[in-house]
Amino acid sequence: MLCGLAATFAQLAFSAGSDIPQLGASGAIAGVLGAYLVMFPRTRVTVLMGMLIVPLPALVVIGFWFVLQLFSGLAAITAVPTGAEEGGIAYMAHVGGFVAGLLLTFLFRPRNKQA
Repeated sequence: MLCGLAATFAQLAFSAGSDIPQLGASGAIAGVLGAYLVMFPRTRVTVLMGMLIVPLPALVVIGFWFVLQLFSGLAAITAVPTGAEEGGIAYMAHVGGFVAGLLLTFLFRPRNKQA
């Protein structure tokens, strides 16, 4: 829930003048990706690359996804308005949810207790 809220505010901060409603859970899902990255960075995930299924470290896959969202969000902000909507994807909501997931996982994850 907190990741979804952070995602909403991140998108609002970058598109305050928009009259397009926000709908979806992608910001919260991005928060789950951020948490997964903190908890399991070396775990291998399978990715479909063309016709091949390739196992890659989560850090590479999720890191690439985050960079793609960040650049797409910045490109959407700097784009010249044409009167038509540019796909309707709230990239900055993805970025905000992801960052919230990273930070909240560091804050709330169990600490290892050594005797």
